[in-house]
Amino acid sequence: MVTVSNAFNIDRQRVFRDIGYTPDSEPSDRIVSLVNDCMENAHQFIVPSFSYVFRDIKLVDEVRVLLEDGVIFKSNIIARLLEKASKVAVFVLTIGNRLEGEASRLAQNALVLQSTILDSIGSAATEGLADHVEGKISEIAYNQRLTISKRFSPGYCDWDLSQQKMVFKAMKGDYAGVQLTDGCLMIPRKSISGIIGIGPGEMHDYNPCKACTKHNCSGRR
Repeated sequence: MVTVSNAFNIDRQRVFRDIGYTPDSEPSDRIVSLVNDCMENAHQFIVPSFSYVFRDIKLVDEVRVLLEDGVIFKSNIIARLLEKASKVAVFVLTIGNRLEGEASRLAQNALVLQSTILDSIGSAATEGLADHVEGKISEIAYNQRLTISKRFSPGYCDWDLSQQKMVFKAMKGDYAGVQLTDGCLMIPRKSISGIIGIGPGEMHDYNPCKACTKHNCSGRR
């Protein structure tokens, strides 16, 4: 497990989107001020950590990917994503539970707007940490003259959420402080797990979102 400072990007525009503002709508000065204040104070509640491992790919067919140690990812999309890969980076990351605890406290004190903004900042921070981890994996791959795929998480497209169990199995106990419930949800809630394919050819071109009709998906890229 690696703990890091808060020196990764938190997308301010994502925060405004999450609280209901479209690119065509302008938040009021009061909302802008609240978001700025919450972003400034949020760092004290963000405790980021992550882990990642590299696993060899043994077999890819149309519906599954077999890794070493008997880890099997069952998904047409993941099989397509990793068909050119020789190995996969498997990761788990979190910003901890302090921020969601503070957001809950604000809501209980009738500060619902502040709570909503802080929760959105937490989501943006989690995505920012995921970008940070992806960058580290990309750098390792680049130094080996390899390329990476887009990152992908259980629960998106046809990769069932129950496959979290296989992601965690691949991590071999190094879960960055994240726990997996019986229903395959992660605790703390502001956590992300997933995979990134690594291989010798161009891998970043495949994007299942281009063929997907679910335009309101939060993971759409």
